[in-house]
Parts: sequence; structure tokens; C-alpha cells
Amino acid sequence: MKTVTLLDGGMGQELIRRSGKSPSPLWSAQIMLDMPELVEQLHLDFIRAGSTVITVNTYSATPERLALQGQRDKFDALQAAAGAVALSAREKSGVEGIRIAGCLPPLVASYHPELAPPKDVSLQNYSKIVAAQSPYVDLFVCETMASKNESVYAATAALESGKPVWIALTLDDEKATCLRGGEPWQEAANAVQQMGVDAILLNCSRPETISEVWQQFAAGCDVPVGAYANCFNAVTALKPGGTVDSLETRQDLGPEAYAKFAMDWVEKGATLIGGCCGVAPAQIARLRQELSELTASF
Repeated sequence: MKTVTLLDGGMGQELIRRSGKSPSPLWSAQIMLDMPELVEQLHLDFIRAGSTVITVNTYSATPERLALQGQRDKFDALQAAAGAVALSAREKSGVEGIRIAGCLPPLVASYHPELAPPKDVSLQNYSKIVAAQSPYVDLFVCETMASKNESVYAATAALESGKPVWIALTLDDEKATCLRGGEPWQEAANAVQQMGVDAILLNCSRPETISEVWQQFAAGCDVPVGAYANCFNAVTALKPGGTVDSLETRQDLGPEAYAKFAMDWVEKGATLIGGCCGVAPAQIARLRQELSELTASF
């Protein structure tokens, strides 16, 4: 018997679906501005499905992304609104033990670490995000990290908070042994382990990609490991500054199919499990059901 922490699923795709609106380049941040009640309800739905960690809805609210859309002045308001909504959802759920994770995403664009700002700017803006989110969160997740440098810069800022820090790496779906920036995943994993992060995960890759390297990944990390896959056929169509309607969501990863992948990772060492883009509360609920049969707690 082992303890497995159940994370939430993807916010952006589900918020777009629930809003009925076409996605903008700001993606989930635009809904945070326009329809905060949808964000709170989705947090609640994930908690009720079984998630014990929910992540603040700030993935696309970095200084760089906001500046590209002429909305850099919205940074403080977006960060505060996302934190407040997550706290409200936790309180309204009435569920004990729910933790809120801060979000340190790629500053400019997912899957394109070559566009990341230089070290000094990256550290400055990651530290700005950490400062804005710290009053609301219990830990930080540096997620969809596509290179060693991206991982190290985000981890450096997050560790300064004194809160637990998890690093989530995104793998190249065409070459699973490498991050999307082209480096072997081990280089980033080794670097952040030496820095003292609390866990390393794989995220925002196809579940088949994660499964391909899972045993090597789990064996190669000396800290707790986990995974949360996406439900996209591929991500290459998403260009920097583009919108997610350019991506095709798979129809073959419903609750049962997704749980089959995730439970295999659990059986092979994962103690942190959840979902990324396209993973809805229904998939999380199925995971909770299966985990309850396998683990002491989730």
C-alpha cells in the first residue's frame, strides 16, 4: 500500500468548452478576466472528483504573454484573482486537506524554450510570479518545462519561496528520451534534483510518450515522481502567440482509457498523478475510483 496524491486536470481546454467562446492567445487568462465564476466552478468540480491538489489558473498570465497582447498591466489583477478563486473553491468544497499549487509556466510559449528570455529576465519574472502567488498557494509547480535552463530558472525562483517545489518536464512526442527543446530529460532532472526540488513529474505529452520512458524516468529520480499527460493528437500546430483551436483533441482518451495509462504509472512508482490539457473532472473521478482500490489514500 502506498500514498498517491491525485492532482487536478487541465483548466484551459475545459474552460473554453464551458464558456462556449473561441479561444484567445491569452487562453485561460482571458476567461479568468471575463468569467471567474467558471474558474471557481471547475476548481470545485475537480475537488469533488477527487483532486487533493488544484493549480491556480495563471498559466498564460506571465508578464511576457500579457505584454504581447498589450495587457501587461493586468498581471497583478490576474494573479490575485486566480489565487482568490482557488481559495474560495477550497473553502466552498468543505473538503479537508486540499492544497493549492502555484503555477510557473514557460514565460513566452509552451514547447518553445528557444524563445525564453535570457537568464536575468527569466529569474526576475519568475520571481515576480512567485511573489504574486505566494500568499495564496501551498506549493509551486514549474510545469511544461521544455529545457534544462527553463527548469532551472523556474526552480530557482520557486525555491526562494520556502514552499515545496515540483518540476514537471514536457517530452518530445517524436523522441521521448528528450525534452521538447532537444536535450535528454536526464539533464534537467539531474539539475533540479541537485537544487533540492521536492518532486519531478512528466506533463503535457501524450500518455504513450510518458509510458515509453516511464521506467527509466522513475528509476533515474531520487525524489517522488509523477505524471499528468495531455489529450492532444500532437502539439506541433500550436505556434507561439497562436490559439489552441489549432490543436486536435483525441477522442480515445476517455476516463477508462486515460486511467489505464495513469494507473500503470502508479503501479510502476508514480506517487503524483493527474491530467493536463483535455483531462476533465470525469477522468479524475475515474482515477480516484481506481486509486481507492489500490492505495491507502489519494
